[in-house]
Amino acid sequence: MTSEVDETPGMTEALGYEQARDELIEVVRRLEAGGTTLEESLALWERGEELAKVCRRWLDGARARLDAALAEETPDEADAE
Repeated sequence: MTSEVDETPGMTEALGYEQARDELIEVVRRLEAGGTTLEESLALWERGEELAKVCRRWLDGARARLDAALAEETPDEADAE
């Protein structure tokens, strides 16, 4: 396994959205290019799964913040009518 794939879960959690997305793109590129052993491919796939979870958490959090902001605006609009 390469050190690029051997990330600890704590390090994955600390990644920002853009960092996780960029690394996920690189993982997918490497998998699509082929030429890796089965063990390397599995390690890349597992890393990709972790990175996808990080991205999903960031996106879910952003959605929740947007929904909360929109919910705060809704009562003001109802009062204006």
